[in-house]
Amino acid sequence: MRIGIDLGGTKIEGIAMDASGRELARRRIATPAVQGYDAILEAIAALVRDLEGVTEGPCTVGVGSPGAISHKTGVLKNSNTICLNGRPLREDLARRLDRPVRLENDANCLALSEARDGAGQGRRCVFAVILGTGVGGGLVLDGALWPGRQHIAGEWGHNVLETDGPACYCGRRGCVETLLSGPGLAASYRALGGQDGATAQEIASRAACDVRAQAALDLYCARLGRALGVVVNILDPDVIVLGGGLSAIPALYTEVPTLLAQAAFTDDLTTPIVPAQHGAASGVRGAAHLWPPSPLEPRKGAAP
Repeated sequence: MRIGIDLGGTKIEGIAMDASGRELARRRIATPAVQGYDAILEAIAALVRDLEGVTEGPCTVGVGSPGAISHKTGVLKNSNTICLNGRPLREDLARRLDRPVRLENDANCLALSEARDGAGQGRRCVFAVILGTGVGGGLVLDGALWPGRQHIAGEWGHNVLETDGPACYCGRRGCVETLLSGPGLAASYRALGGQDGATAQEIASRAACDVRAQAALDLYCARLGRALGVVVNILDPDVIVLGGGLSAIPALYTEVPTLLAQAAFTDDLTTPIVPAQHGAASGVRGAAHLWPPSPLEPRKGAAP
């Protein structure tokens, strides 16, 4: 029995999964980010206890979280849930749960899930993208995560897309994340004179009858095409899988492929852009897939 935890900025989701990948139970709670780090630890521990009430026994626990564990310090870095940064999240959770815990970047968990039994199954090189409150990416090669030397492989969200763009929490300006996250699409809509407070999903649904919403969506697709063009030129993946709340926007599959083809350094781009087969559940399934077998064992030739 395996438990997967998806630790997000606004919600924490957990599933219990058997060895065949069948989901036994699912729970979701709000992330107590305002209460701070210790409250988040306790919320995860309570969620695990709740799920183990269904499995009637202890389970392995894998956690997907924004950011990554620093090889230098052993603490979490690069999380947009700021109170997690600089904390030994994996070790603290292991002490709370009295067992080893595997922790991975949430986009890596999405990539692993989709490569194992989702939209990227059978593909050698899978690049998966989270488009939501934040923007992240993960890379799977031949069925195994490729975290990279600094554990930042796939972190395209903090490449600068527009040098004069809005400030990002990472200290740069115009990062992919600031422009292609849900708040980024909402900011574009407001800048074009659209309604304040509209969500990304509302903006996309209004595009057919709201010229400002259509203009904001067109700009979003153009930016996404350019940003993914950099990924294709470096990795040339077999498939690009989109997850996160914005991945349900139809224009990402009808408009972005043409825009991506214009940005890629090839005369015949055939890379498919597809939605995550497991939808919103994919990241939490990937967290459960961290046990067993371990997807974190370095591949032959991988950097230490």
